[in-house]
Amino acid sequence: MSVVLVNYKGAPDTLVAIEGLRGLDWPKDRLEIVVVDNASGDDSLDTLRPLAHSSADSSADSVTDSITLVESSENLGFAGGCNLGVSRAHGDVVAFLNNDAKPDAGWLTHGVDALYRTPQVGAVASRVLDWEGKTIDYAGAGLTWYGMGYRPLSGHPASRKKEASAGPVLFGTGSAMLVRKDVFDTLGGFDEDFFMFFEDVDFGWRLNLAGWTYQYAPDSLVFHKHHQSMSDIGSHKEEFLLERNALACLYKNLGHEKLRTVLPAAMMMSARRAATRTGVDTTAFDIRRSDPEPEAVDPLALVPLYATDQFLEMLPALKAKRQQIQASRVVSDHWMWKLFGEPEAPMSTEPGYLRGYDTLQEAFDVVSDPPATSVLIITGDPLGQKLSGPGIRAWQMARALAPSHEVTLMTLTELGDVEHTGFDVVQVAPGDNKAFGPWEAWADVIIFQGHALDLFDALQRSTKRLIIDIYDPMHIEQLEQARHLPEDQWSAHVADATQSITNQLRRGDYFLCASERQRHFYLGQLTTLGRVTPQGYRDDPHLERLIGVVPFGIPDDDPTHDTEVLRGVVPGIGTDDLVLIWSGGLYNWFDPQTLIRAVAELAGRQPRVKLFFQGTKHPHPGVPEMPIVDESKSLATELGVLDRHVFFNDSWVDYTTRHNYLLEADAGVSTHRAHLETTFSFRTRVLDYLWAKRPMVLTEGDHFAELVQREALGVVVPAGDASALADALERVLTDETFRTQAIDNITRVRESYRWHRVLAPLLHYVAGVGHPEEPALASREGTKRFSPLRPRTTRFRPGDIGRGLQRLGRGEFRLIVRAIARRIVPRSR
Repeated sequence: MSVVLVNYKGAPDTLVAIEGLRGLDWPKDRLEIVVVDNASGDDSLDTLRPLAHSSADSSADSVTDSITLVESSENLGFAGGCNLGVSRAHGDVVAFLNNDAKPDAGWLTHGVDALYRTPQVGAVASRVLDWEGKTIDYAGAGLTWYGMGYRPLSGHPASRKKEASAGPVLFGTGSAMLVRKDVFDTLGGFDEDFFMFFEDVDFGWRLNLAGWTYQYAPDSLVFHKHHQSMSDIGSHKEEFLLERNALACLYKNLGHEKLRTVLPAAMMMSARRAATRTGVDTTAFDIRRSDPEPEAVDPLALVPLYATDQFLEMLPALKAKRQQIQASRVVSDHWMWKLFGEPEAPMSTEPGYLRGYDTLQEAFDVVSDPPATSVLIITGDPLGQKLSGPGIRAWQMARALAPSHEVTLMTLTELGDVEHTGFDVVQVAPGDNKAFGPWEAWADVIIFQGHALDLFDALQRSTKRLIIDIYDPMHIEQLEQARHLPEDQWSAHVADATQSITNQLRRGDYFLCASERQRHFYLGQLTTLGRVTPQGYRDDPHLERLIGVVPFGIPDDDPTHDTEVLRGVVPGIGTDDLVLIWSGGLYNWFDPQTLIRAVAELAGRQPRVKLFFQGTKHPHPGVPEMPIVDESKSLATELGVLDRHVFFNDSWVDYTTRHNYLLEADAGVSTHRAHLETTFSFRTRVLDYLWAKRPMVLTEGDHFAELVQREALGVVVPAGDASALADALERVLTDETFRTQAIDNITRVRESYRWHRVLAPLLHYVAGVGHPEEPALASREGTKRFSPLRPRTTRFRPGDIGRGLQRLGRGEFRLIVRAIARRIVPRSR
């Protein structure tokens, strides 16, 4: 843990802060105190240098009690000073503490507890009270539409009963916050062009846009004198920084649709704020007036002129930052708007200001929620720590669509403890039309896979845009999956799946398949059903607006090994063994028996060979363990290789830990029989091997076998040939020249399977790229959208009556009417 303090002509306060840090209940040997002197120019360095650790003084006590003093040759402001301190810090976590603040003993302990609650939390905002602990400085955050960050409870009496509870916030205060060091580095730290003020707002906004959560932790407590560093600086200079940085913050972080209305209104709001604050008469320059020219102008009245002009000077650099932020954002403005609190807060009661405020709101519609296309994605698979193919695919679709749309991911089975940001996750039971109906009404676009169309009347009657994911040809799959059943049941399973697919092909507006093979197959069915027409063919001869190829994908980030799971962990698998992995589950259409025979044969000449089947019990409660599992275990027992050379995981590997299994294996393997299911299948497990850069051995006949053979990613063998399979396994495990070349080829080929690439046809379709007669989907304003998670309810609170009477006394009649309207027809949040 590294705590960074920035000192500027405030050494006495800094000493008090350091003393408070030494009184923390955090272990001294895991606490680093970094103090940056920001070119104070007074006696600060003389005061602080005796506390700094000297290389000549190496005793343990002196090291743990000392500070790391960083002397800056220039005043870098709060943002630059903090960044400089972090560059000298060594902790996994960096905490920031104003030098005029003192921490409660449990500040870091409670802060770290919140920071490591889930991997998604990137930063923690501490609760901050005044020096005596009587009033609130920070207990939550908000942002107005014109860019002014605010603390809703600032100045209120401190009372835990009335303060905000723990939860996500837009930003924390720079006076007391904790950040994961890797997250801070990824985001590039604080924006030093801000110098001071709003660098914490900007950082929090960027952190949320990038997909992390900023968690408010009220038990992580700090006491603050507040703005001691600005006490000797003119108020007009402070206001200049606030106004300039608010514009810069808006420009960097707002999406395009909202920015084009908000930014000009925010600039005008700045001018009106200065005019009403200083009482300057802005009609004085009217040519129709003959009054003498004003002799002097209050510097505060000039703040918007100076701030806007300097914002203009910053624009070239801000543009580059904006492009990077917008290109990498993973959540939409609609999602971010939920963290703004009350963006319509005027923050002034001056009548002239409020008149201008009302005028701007009506002219630019700045307080409406950002426009959004509502997308409902339905999967029949469970959503939790253990994900199988359909669930993974639906999850990745939600992630990809979230930066530009309002997305809800729905599971029809189980909803476990899942981390997500940018979209909502819900569960609706199959056939529960009462629960499903509001979601159908809410959505503009509905994407589904499996049997959803058979389960909900509202979906069958829907007039919304239906995108049907048919990457899994379940009617062909049932030919193998149900083959072990009596013939009448087998026929019934196939007939049901065929009817379900046929209904989907008749009903859908756009279809997703996994390969060109599948596309050709489905185009035949679509043609037979009359879905290929001259009208559709005229401007789209390849029918790309009817059916798109969207393969399964691999994560955009490469896997990193973080814990041992196989080698030296599973009894019988040693650290130097030759490990083969079967990623995914065991189903009847696969051929694990030939693979087990091949491993038994290979073990005679390569005793270190080990095969690990990664999953046997499917996470979907409706998918029973198939006969092939017991048959495979029995064969391994019969051949004497069970738990010696062949190992079965009796459960299912968590989605978030599967990379460790892949990275501990030397090669991947997938074997199947020769039949129709193989011809049109898309073995998603092979993508795991591509992701982890593992050479592979596959049975011929499917899409990936062609790819592996064409691109030399491993070895392809005939179906059912155990000897050929054993030779291929030996080659990918022991031939280093072959392995190196295969890994190089995999590194090249796998880039085309990244999720952001394979999902491009879906993203283009949802964005409205399609037939000229089918215009882009109309994005409905958030003020008219009410998600079933956030239903239309009045939101009058006890304090509204008092605030209403105060506004009435000030004559704010229009604001009262608008506030009532917002309560009756609330924003979708």
